[in-house]
Amino acid sequence: MKKVRYPELLPHEFRSRLAELPVAYLPLGTLEWHGEHLPIGADAIQSEALMVECARQLGGIAMPPIYFGPDRASLTDNGSCFYGMDTADSTTPHRQLDGSCYWISNGMFETLIDAMLSQIKRAGFRGVFADGHGPSRWVWTNGIDEREKRFGLKLLGVTHSDVANGWSYQVDHAARNETSITLVVRGDLVDLSQLPDDRAVWPQGVGGEDPRDATTEWGRECLQSSVEVVRRKLDAAGL
Repeated sequence: MKKVRYPELLPHEFRSRLAELPVAYLPLGTLEWHGEHLPIGADAIQSEALMVECARQLGGIAMPPIYFGPDRASLTDNGSCFYGMDTADSTTPHRQLDGSCYWISNGMFETLIDAMLSQIKRAGFRGVFADGHGPSRWVWTNGIDEREKRFGLKLLGVTHSDVANGWSYQVDHAARNETSITLVVRGDLVDLSQLPDDRAVWPQGVGGEDPRDATTEWGRECLQSSVEVVRRKLDAAGL
């Protein structure tokens, strides 16, 4: 198996991979609950897995994941975060789950991204593809044009248009999509037995299609189709 993770490379391996394709893949994530059945770090775990697979298939180097992310939660009066209330079972009360809401402000997140891009530029990279879930994704893409000019790097991400046209990686919250992906990339961390057996009971903290319908087959399809989208983005950017 190819070594592609930045922290694991020896200096000569880093130089070789950088010369082959000077692209950094930056996983964006958070630490927050993903229902009772997925790990708290599911966002960054999934994102890092995509970046590693891109580096293995396309070239380039996978950066360490960022577990800090900007706030996106809907808050109740007592500060609790809720998901899944837009599902068909909207009458189900959703409680605050353990380990959730580990956030930083948008401004601090942008400062962190800027610092990383400065280091990435100095290291000799020419392009960066970054993605994660929710606001991490949108804060990154919303600032791409300005950051490209400021840092002199080709910056790529997942846009609203990509999602509308079939991007299938991390497009729900702890539901069928994210559960299928996590089953593939870190199945040892998934415990589907934590989901209610009764289909009439909607799982806590889930927004999207029913995670009880998750499959590894679909998770693999989502992963590989996303790698192909990244391949096309790199080609279009001349990287």
